[in-house]
Amino acid sequence: MQTPSVRRFTGWHMTGILVAFFCVVIAVNIVMATMAVRSFGGTVVDNSYVASQEFNQWLARARAQEKLGWKDDVDTDGQRHALLSLADAGGTPIDGALVRAVAQHPLGQAADIDLSFDEVAPGRYRSLGALPAGRWQIAITVRHGAGEQRLLREID
Repeated sequence: MQTPSVRRFTGWHMTGILVAFFCVVIAVNIVMATMAVRSFGGTVVDNSYVASQEFNQWLARARAQEKLGWKDDVDTDGQRHALLSLADAGGTPIDGALVRAVAQHPLGQAADIDLSFDEVAPGRYRSLGALPAGRWQIAITVRHGAGEQRLLREID
């Protein structure tokens, strides 16, 4: 009767397992780092410490903005001019406001575009410049009397 041959687990086997494990870990890290670098459009804030110190002021401004109760609607017309409709809490159009905006590409792949607005009807504002085709985030600042509202809206 022959005895079956049994292969022993040696140091070479363990070395092979460890090398294979770390090769997989390194490969996954390289793939994830490459995907992160290619998809990151830039910084959110330049200095996170300074931003943390200003956080309470941002909250106070947001609460003041909520108290205004202004309603907005942002869209584009056929020539890709940004359109903004503003109304107060009661639905009355807000006319005579100063409206400025900056259009930013969501992934930072195009330069920012400064936009100025003219009032075309009570509570309706149209940008003087047109936006290129594509998706844009528009950071709008509206000043009317003592009130100020900051909006961040997307336009396709």
